[in-house]
Amino acid sequence: MTAVLFDFSGTLFRVESTESWLRAVLRGTGVALPEHELVQAARALEAAGALPGGAAPAELPTDLAGVWAVRDESAELHRAAYTGLSRRVRLPDPALHDALYERHMSPAAWSPYPDAAEVLRSLRERGIGVGVVSNIGWDLRPVFREYGLDAWVDAYALSYEHGVQKPDPRLFSVACEALDVDPRQVLMVGDSRAADGGAAALGCRVHFVDHLPVAQRPDALRPVLDLVV
Repeated sequence: MTAVLFDFSGTLFRVESTESWLRAVLRGTGVALPEHELVQAARALEAAGALPGGAAPAELPTDLAGVWAVRDESAELHRAAYTGLSRRVRLPDPALHDALYERHMSPAAWSPYPDAAEVLRSLRERGIGVGVVSNIGWDLRPVFREYGLDAWVDAYALSYEHGVQKPDPRLFSVACEALDVDPRQVLMVGDSRAADGGAAALGCRVHFVDHLPVAQRPDALRPVLDLVV
């Protein structure tokens, strides 16, 4: 293998819990909410699938089905899809829905998996190219910079910047071209068989990890180092 591509959410990083997300926004905006109402609202937001990188909607509203299917193809579609889901939940101030969306794009909302830095650094030290391929509607590079992981990434292929989302092979092809590597000598690492499995169409080898909370997945990325030998 000459390069490894990684998914972002659920693979290298994990977003905060829905309750933590809501608490941070309420604290930042100075909006008070009784504890039982806060917990209830957080549960409703989670069921709605309003947190990008969090749980999928328990039931996708018919009027959002179209934008949801292509949400990662542009920043505008991404925001429309997730704020549309958020607004299904009644909050004390309508402005909170936009504040929630803004919060999820901040580095503070994300945590790297414990072995992420070690694995990325080790790959680079071996001379193996590293790329990030993500279905996303915003620039995740500041998140990598905040945690020092950008030093080990050679290229980013973000769906909203190219107007195409995984599993479309074209997004993986963008990353391979940026790294100047043959897809048949590339390993794709992700948590979604439906999305990340699309790399196989180019001839990439694909390896999956489980999308678990950070504390429950301390070393799932380390086997990648053995797969590129």
